Amino acid sequence: TGAMIDFLMPGDAAGIIERLADPAIKIVSLTITEGGYFIDPASGVFNPTHPDIVADAQPGATPKTVFGIILAGLVRRRDEGTVPFTVMSCDNIPHNGHVTSDGVIGLARLIDEDLANWVDRITPATTDRERGILAKDFGLEDNWPVFCEPFRQWVLEDHFTGGRPPLEKVGVQFVKDVAPYELMKIRILNGGHATIAYPAGLMDIHFVHEAMQEPLVSGFLAKLERDEIIPTVPPVPDTVLEDYYQLIESRFSNPKIGDTVRRLCLDGSNRQPKFIIPTISDRLKAGKSVAGLALESALWCRYCFGTTDSGAVIEPNDPSWDRLQATAKAAKDAPAAWLAMEDIYGDVGRATAFVEAFAHALNVLWANGARATLTRYLAGKL
Repeated sequence: TGAMIDFLMPGDAAGIIERLADPAIKIVSLTITEGGYFIDPASGVFNPTHPDIVADAQPGATPKTVFGIILAGLVRRRDEGTVPFTVMSCDNIPHNGHVTSDGVIGLARLIDEDLANWVDRITPATTDRERGILAKDFGLEDNWPVFCEPFRQWVLEDHFTGGRPPLEKVGVQFVKDVAPYELMKIRILNGGHATIAYPAGLMDIHFVHEAMQEPLVSGFLAKLERDEIIPTVPPVPDTVLEDYYQLIESRFSNPKIGDTVRRLCLDGSNRQPKFIIPTISDRLKAGKSVAGLALESALWCRYCFGTTDSGAVIEPNDPSWDRLQATAKAAKDAPAAWLAMEDIYGDVGRATAFVEAFAHALNVLWANGARATLTRYLAGKL
C-alpha cells in the first residue's frame, strides 16, 4: 500500500466521525487553507458568529465545518472512554496550533462547556499537463495526480497527547517551539511568492519558473528579500537565513512543478495581511525603509485594477475581487484609497512613511509600467 490507504468524501460526515472515534487514530492533521479556520479578518481571532459555526453548534446538527467534525469525533471518544487524538495543523497560518485550538474550543463552548474543558511543499492544482506527463512518462492514467516538488521540511512541536510515531526517522523535525520556523517560512517563502506574483502577472507571465527567468522579477525578489524581508526574521535554530532564501529561490525556479503565477496571485485580500503587512509593520516600528514593500503593495493594487500592462483582462482572482477592483480604480488617482482598507492594512495604512512610499510607487507604476518601475527600483532610483 501507499501512504494513502483509504479516503472518505467530504459529505460523508457520519463516516468521518466514525473513523475519528476509532481508538487507533492518534493524530488528525489539517490542511484546509486559511478559509477553513473561520478567522475574523478584523480581529484576527476565531469568529464564533460565522453562520457555519452557529449552524454546527445547534443540537443534533450534522457538522459541516472541520471543527464541528473534530468535536463530534472527540465527543464519541469521550463517551466511549477513549483518549483524545492530537489535532495537528499544517496550514500557512501564524501560530496555527493556537488558531486550531481556539477554533475547536470556541465551538465546543457553544455546544457544551464541559466538552470545552475536556478538550509546507509546493503542490499546484492538477491540470491536463500533469495528466499528460504521467501518461507519457509512466504509462499511467490518473484523472487527479498530485505533483509536488522534491523539497520536504516538516517541523512539529513535540506536544502529543497519546504518543506519536517515530517520525523523526523519516526527516520530521521535532522542536519545543515551532514559531521561529513558522515565521521564517511565512515571511521568506510566502512573502516571496507575493513578491513575484503581481509583477509577473502584470507582465503576462504564466508559470512561476518563467517569472524567475525574468531578471526584473527575480532581481526584485532578491533585493526585497535581502533588504527588507529577511532582516525582520529573528534567528532560527540551526538555520542560516541566507541559505534558506537561496533554497526558496531554487524551488521557485523549478520548471517541472508547473506552478502558475495566477495561483500565487489568488486571494491576496487574505494572504497580504498574513504574509506582507506584518513585515511592513515591523520595518516601520524599527524606523527602516519600506520602499520595496510599498512597491510590492502597489503592484498588488495595480494588478487588482484588472488589466495587465499589455491591456489583457485579468479575470477575478479573489473572493473580494469586486471591492478590490473598485478600490484599485479609485486609487489610480487617489492612492490613499487603497490603504484605507482597514481590514487589510490596519495601522500600516495610516503610517506616513508607508503612505508616501506607496503613493510614489503606484504613481510610477501607472506612468511607466511594471518593467520600467522594477528597473528603477533595482537601480536604486525609484
